[in-house]
Amino acid sequence: MRFGIICVSDRCFAGEREDKSGPAIAECVSALMDAEEYRLVPDEKDCIAGAITELSDLFGADVVFTTGGTGFAPRDVTPEATLSVIEKTVPGIPEAIRVKSLEITDRAMLSRAVCGIRGKTLIINLPGSPKAVRESIEVVLPVLEHAVETLGGNTQSCGGNYGR
Repeated sequence: MRFGIICVSDRCFAGEREDKSGPAIAECVSALMDAEEYRLVPDEKDCIAGAITELSDLFGADVVFTTGGTGFAPRDVTPEATLSVIEKTVPGIPEAIRVKSLEITDRAMLSRAVCGIRGKTLIINLPGSPKAVRESIEVVLPVLEHAVETLGGNTQSCGGNYGR
């Protein structure tokens, strides 16, 4: 699979802090990874949307993970940027992540993360901390290959029952 990873952080972009969440994503999906592209962008809607579009349309990523910008802070605009470039929403993924995360912290209900599809690319917003990234990807990993196969046109195993 081809993965795009986008760290959304003003402080990392300015060089004031090292991105640890992007590398955590790469580590979590390394067993599935054929290729990876990484982008570091500020908390600016146009920059985030542009990076998602580039990784989806030009790099041909099967999955684009964003990390950061999903909370309540005034500059947290990752969900809005994602919604501006996707064609379909996939509400089940962020719902499942929030449900699992609520077992760990009540603050999970404050996540505004979204997920969607652009062309044949699945875009998933993740939290900004490396620990939360790992916990979130753990939720998604069991369905990731099937999601990518389905987006790629392989509907052999779909039959409407979600593999049951």
